[in-house]
Amino acid sequence: MPYPQAPWTLQGYAIQTLHLVNIDQVRPLIPLELDIVSVWPGKTLASVYLSHYGSGSVLEYSELIVVPALINYQRKIGAWISHIYVDNADSVAGGREIWGLPKELAEFTWEQGKYVTVHQGNQRLCSLNYNQQSLAWRQWLSASAFSAKDADLLMFPAEVVSVLGLIGSRLEIPAESPFSGIGLGQPWLSVRCEQMSLRVDAPKVVGQMGMNTSRLGIFNSESDFGKREKGKG
Repeated sequence: MPYPQAPWTLQGYAIQTLHLVNIDQVRPLIPLELDIVSVWPGKTLASVYLSHYGSGSVLEYSELIVVPALINYQRKIGAWISHIYVDNADSVAGGREIWGLPKELAEFTWEQGKYVTVHQGNQRLCSLNYNQQSLAWRQWLSASAFSAKDADLLMFPAEVVSVLGLIGSRLEIPAESPFSGIGLGQPWLSVRCEQMSLRVDAPKVVGQMGMNTSRLGIFNSESDFGKREKGKG
């Protein structure tokens, strides 16, 4: 299946929410080789990122990224992406083959300035209601993320220039959603990105993973995570 080579340049808009979650609760989603960064006693930083990339992008698609934790590997800090969904098959292929990301297909319904809902078939993954920016400013930001491809631990940078604004939002994650067990709750901070230009570079190998955290093993643990957490109730 054809897909562009890295780096990918993407233009559009996004909403990102930040959450404090229990480290013990998300530990099953993080390979043992990686340390979870504690930002508060017993808590780490999680995030939900919803975006749409349109005209001027290497591919046009919508995306949902779930980050259950901020992690540290040999003094390198970055996000671990446990769940990621898009509505473009070429993006799925490129995400898996270039970055080792567990991309899956999903359907997105946007009403700009109001809400976005993500489904996989008849299953609703999440919904986010949000409002307009009240105060916005142009900002450059950079961040890094980790992933795993076969036995390689990968790290890749991303840079974004956007008009940022703080917003109010309400996140709904049904109990049957694959990432309901993360315990995201309601965000303590939500940011809306308009006029966004995002660049995601190719990954670099920064380490090796154990056999129990090969890519296939990570995919399986993610798929079963929500079921395991619901079974505890």
